[in-house]
Amino acid sequence: MIIPWQQIDPETLDNLIESFVLREGTDYGEQERSLAQKVADVKRQLKQGDAVLVWSELHETVNIMPRTQFKG
Repeated sequence: MIIPWQQIDPETLDNLIESFVLREGTDYGEQERSLAQKVADVKRQLKQGDAVLVWSELHETVNIMPRTQFKG
């Protein structure tokens, strides 16, 4: 189930995004990006609709994923 990011408390949203960024372990190439930059990138993707917040009833977890990968 998609959770509208606009309905999440801003501090909670930042914490969710930060947790997501820290567990992803994405390689950003030669140019290292700060945690704040990575969080801002994910927030921008949510605002643009390229990424979505997803609640998994099975796992009782929230995840962030590309909209194109969501099979709800």
